[in-house]
Amino acid sequence: MKRAVLALADGKVFAGHSFGAAGESIGEVVFNTSMFGYQEILTDPSYVGQIVTMAYPEMGNVGANPDDQESLRPQPVGMVVRSLTKEASNWRAREELDEYLKRNGIAGIEGIDTRSLVRHLRTEGSQMGIISAEAVRPSALVEKAASARGMEGLDLATGVSTKSEYVWTQPPPNLLGDGAEPMPLTYEVIAYDYGLKRSMLQFLVEVGCRVTVVPAGFPAREVLARRPHGVFLANGPGDPAAVKGAEKTVSALVGKVPVFGICLGHQILALALGGKTYKMKFGHRGANQPVKDLTSGRVEITAQNHGFAVEEASMKGRAVVTHINLNDRTVEGLALPDANAFSVQYHPESSPGPHDAQHLFRRFAKLMANQ
Repeated sequence: MKRAVLALADGKVFAGHSFGAAGESIGEVVFNTSMFGYQEILTDPSYVGQIVTMAYPEMGNVGANPDDQESLRPQPVGMVVRSLTKEASNWRAREELDEYLKRNGIAGIEGIDTRSLVRHLRTEGSQMGIISAEAVRPSALVEKAASARGMEGLDLATGVSTKSEYVWTQPPPNLLGDGAEPMPLTYEVIAYDYGLKRSMLQFLVEVGCRVTVVPAGFPAREVLARRPHGVFLANGPGDPAAVKGAEKTVSALVGKVPVFGICLGHQILALALGGKTYKMKFGHRGANQPVKDLTSGRVEITAQNHGFAVEEASMKGRAVVTHINLNDRTVEGLALPDANAFSVQYHPESSPGPHDAQHLFRRFAKLMANQ
């Protein structure tokens, strides 16, 4: 096995073995605490420009298949695992994780102490790093990582957004084969693609939406001219405050049409209302984040993937904070009842993760029905 190194900007170096594509990859090193669903995680466009560390030690045991993709290809620049299974043991697998990453040009490193790495990132914060399978001095790699630009100020959403609009009418796959009739497509929804996941579109269809996906820079006046029943603001990578034109566009839509935002879409909605966002120390990435709904008192276990958050004080008098994270009290939801708009920081579509919050898609449909 070819040796590889993960070097962090603060000088910390981990030695392991290369898998996936060979060479060097540089990006922000983050960690995900999910025990499963690595293919859905890898194909989430929110990971563009990042090296994702899987906290759970065993990866690759279910291989990869075309049905579990959240986008057309893996999105991070690198993957870090403790132990890589060389042979998949799932009946749905079409190729091994190693081959999957190699085919898509994604670098990986295995055999390092990911528990130590995660604890380091929790203490020191997410930071730039580099995976290298080249014969380069670790000190030179550290220097290269330290000189790389971080996520703040980067508009990555525009880069991953669709370049042309398209229509989506496919519901989630019926894995149970119970013969359930699909919901009639009652609502016309415009979805802004800031880096959206396929499962979000599927769940919108499941509650009766015919979804037209548009680029991140699609003008608000053209949306309003089409008179949709609702507007959906998707997830995505990078700094929400840097997404070109998004704040102004969403501001022009709020109050004129029902709006539902998720993750980056939630942050952009907050900015459109005059709020502020900030870079978190290490973010929330995983399938086990507890969130409290302040309107009902109910606690949901949620899937999350974000490195920025909404500043709570900046929303005073602008929107109602409806949800908070019980681990660190960060803002997890907003609502504007008079404007028929709401948003959440977490991922109600899960993929992977618990299904506690999927009711939010039905809430959006009800909002459009009442409108």
